[in-house]
Amino acid sequence: MDAIVSLYRRDASAPARPSREEAEAAVRTLIRWAGDDPEREGLLDTPKRVTKAYEQLFAGYRESEADVLAKVFEEVEGYGDIVLVRDIPFHSHCEHHMVPFVGKAHIAYYPTKGVVGLSKLARLVDVFARRLQTQESMTAQIANAIDEHLRPRGVAVLVEAEHMCMSMRGVQKDGVSTITTQFTGVFREDPAEQVRFMTLVRGFR
Repeated sequence: MDAIVSLYRRDASAPARPSREEAEAAVRTLIRWAGDDPEREGLLDTPKRVTKAYEQLFAGYRESEADVLAKVFEEVEGYGDIVLVRDIPFHSHCEHHMVPFVGKAHIAYYPTKGVVGLSKLARLVDVFARRLQTQESMTAQIANAIDEHLRPRGVAVLVEAEHMCMSMRGVQKDGVSTITTQFTGVFREDPAEQVRFMTLVRGFR
C-alpha cells in the first residue's frame, strides 16, 4: 500500500526518499548555517528529534484519502439533508517557507447513497494538512476528495488559518486570518446554499 500511495504522491522521475542518516546530516548542516554548533550538548540529539518530528508532521504523504473515505454507511433512514462538521483543528506547513500555519476547517456535504463517519472528515483534513501545503490547495483537495469518493450532491469547505510566515517573518503581523472556500454541486450552483452553509458555520456560537 505504501508503494501505491507513494506513486500517487509523486511522479516516477522524482528522486528517491533520502535515508534517515542523510536527513539528520541535513539538519546538522542547517544548524551550522544558522550559526550554532551541532556538536554542543544541547544540539547533539536535535537531528534525531527533528527527523522523528517530521515523520509525524508530514505523515500525510504516507496516507491515502481513498482509504479514509472508503467506508460509507448507507443505512441512514433516508437522510439526505446537509451534514456539517465544523471547527476541525489542523496544523500544516507552508510549502514556500516550511513554517506552520494553524487553523480550523469546516466541511459540509449533501449525501446521496450514504454518509461517511464524522471522524473520517477530521482525518481527511489531517491527510492533506500534514504535507507541505498552501491553504488554497488544501481547501480544494479536501473538497475534491469528498466529491470524488462520496459522490454527494454538493460539497462546501471553508478553511481559516493564521500563517506564521506572516507573523514570524516578512511583514510580521500577528493575528491575521486567511479564509479560503471551495464549493461543488448544489453549493456552487445555488448561492442560497452557500448562505446556509455560512450561517451554520458562523451561527449558533
